[in-house]
Amino acid sequence: MDRRELLKVLSAGAVGTLWAGGALAQRTMPVRAIPGTDETLPIVGLGSTRPVTEIAELGAARVEAIIRALVDIGGRVVDTWPRNADNDAALGEIIDARDLRDRLFVTINLAQPDPQAGIADFQSTLSRYRRDTIDLVNVGSLIGLDAQWPNLRAFKDAGQARYIGVTAAQAELYDTLESFLGREQPDFVEINYSVTERDAERLLPMLADRGIAVLISRPFMNGAYFERLEGRPLPAWTAEFECESWAQFSLQYILANPDLTCVLTETTNPLHMAENAATALKPLPDAAARARMRALIDGL
Repeated sequence: MDRRELLKVLSAGAVGTLWAGGALAQRTMPVRAIPGTDETLPIVGLGSTRPVTEIAELGAARVEAIIRALVDIGGRVVDTWPRNADNDAALGEIIDARDLRDRLFVTINLAQPDPQAGIADFQSTLSRYRRDTIDLVNVGSLIGLDAQWPNLRAFKDAGQARYIGVTAAQAELYDTLESFLGREQPDFVEINYSVTERDAERLLPMLADRGIAVLISRPFMNGAYFERLEGRPLPAWTAEFECESWAQFSLQYILANPDLTCVLTETTNPLHMAENAATALKPLPDAAARARMRALIDGL
C-alpha cells in the first residue's frame, strides 16, 4: 500500500476487516484478566518499535493503519520503546486521536542506567504521547533495574503509571529476573516466547502462580522465524485448528498457553496486523497438536 491507499482505507475504517473480507465484524477478540484486578486485556497486541522507527522514512499513515487494524478487531495493547523525539511525537499524535485515545492500553519501556535520565525520559514521553498517565511502564531488558525500579514505584504512587513491570528480552536474563522476583512484585513481566523459542515455558507457571500479568514479545523471532520457513508449505494437519499461515502457526501455539496475558506482534504492514489480530478468533491447538508443532519446528 502507498500512502494514498492507506489513507483511503483509514477513512473507511476498514483495515481490520480487509484481511478476512469483513467476516470478523461481528466477533470480538478474546480477553484475559490482569491478575488481581477487574481489568482485562485482549490477547493480541502490537509491538510498535519497528514501525515507529520507520516513521521518519515512510511517514505516520502506515503506523496509524497498523494501530487501527488492531483496534478494528478488538485489540488495545500498543507496546512502545521511546527513542526518537520526532517519531515519538508522531506516534503521540496518532494515539491521541479522539476515537483511539481511550481505547488503547499504552506501554513504554525505559532503558536508562542512570535514575535521573530515566525520569527525564519518562517525563518527555508523557509529553510526546500527550498523556498524564501511561498504562504500563517497564524497565526495558532489566537495564538499570536497581536504579529505575524505585522511579517506577514513584510514578505509580503519583498516578503517572497505572501498572509497572520489567522486560527480559533474552533467556540469558532469566536468572536475573528470577532474583528480582524474589524480592519484588511487579504488575507485569514481558518475555520472549514462540513455537521456536520456548525457554519462557519454565517461567510462565511461576508468573501465573505469583499473580503477575505476562506480555509476550518476539513471536516471530524478529523475522528470523519466517526466514527459516520460507518456501515450506504448512502441514495439512494444521487445518484442524484453522491455521492458514506460519504467522498463525506460532501465534496459535503461544495463545494456547493459558499462563500469558497478551502476545505482542510486530509488523510494518497493516494487513499483516489484521491477520495477526484475527488469529485470536481462531481455535487453539490442544496438547497433542502443540506437541506436533514443537516436533515439526525442532526437526527443521
